[in-house]
Amino acid sequence: MCGGKGTRMQASKEKLLLTYKNPIIQHVISALQGSGCFAKIVAATSHNAPRTREFLTNLGVFTMDTAGKGYVYDLNHILHNFDESVFVISGDLPLLDSEIIKQIVQKTNTSNPWTTVLISKEFLDSLYLKQEYTVIYNKKQYSYCGISIVDPTKLTDMKSVDESYIILDDKRIALNLNTKEDYDLLCAS
Repeated sequence: MCGGKGTRMQASKEKLLLTYKNPIIQHVISALQGSGCFAKIVAATSHNAPRTREFLTNLGVFTMDTAGKGYVYDLNHILHNFDESVFVISGDLPLLDSEIIKQIVQKTNTSNPWTTVLISKEFLDSLYLKQEYTVIYNKKQYSYCGISIVDPTKLTDMKSVDESYIILDDKRIALNLNTKEDYDLLCAS
């Protein structure tokens, strides 16, 4: 998923093209490719990030346009195009590497239609990271990290579905760049 506006970043450059050694989106693409877990990488882009789409195309990554109406809307729209399990990941995880992707794939129960990776609030607090979207699971607070494994063939009309969860407190998936403060923290490390 890499078609967002990135308005909370307050940057003149598209968020996924901000640099941390390499453009942020390149870290994600390299980790996916290096994992050896996927037959194809598809980047969901939109009119909100034309330079990101161009960058990905130049890397040889297949892009698929969405309406650019928001993460949930665009994800639901794009899932209709697949007839096998999809590893959904946000393009703004600069610390991602192939080993953490392999761990997530190994922990996934493929019989579940939707599996989401969560990080505990306590772990995020220990790293001084804040997340907007949280869920209570087993009486503890967790945050979404932007990774899900979805089997669209097991979904009916794309309405709400019970999620299963993988709890994984790991800094490689904890830092999700949403704000200028997140980027400043990344660059300070």
